[in-house]
Amino acid sequence: MAYTATHSAARNDFGGIVARGLSALFGGLVRIAENNPRMRQVAALSALTDAELADRGIKREDIARHVFGDRFYL
Repeated sequence: MAYTATHSAARNDFGGIVARGLSALFGGLVRIAENNPRMRQVAALSALTDAELADRGIKREDIARHVFGDRFYL
């Protein structure tokens, strides 16, 4: 008869707690950034073809300037 036991130690040490906390913090920051309306606009414009962007008067390399122009490009 064979017997197999597996044991995984829970990471309750200080390093594990810090790692989980930082992971949760940065995961939350990523979710906030991804749900930002400006980031959704960047994604939508990036999905357009160059011809569609040209119809709107935007070059692909100017998408960030177009979306964030009032905040970062004064």
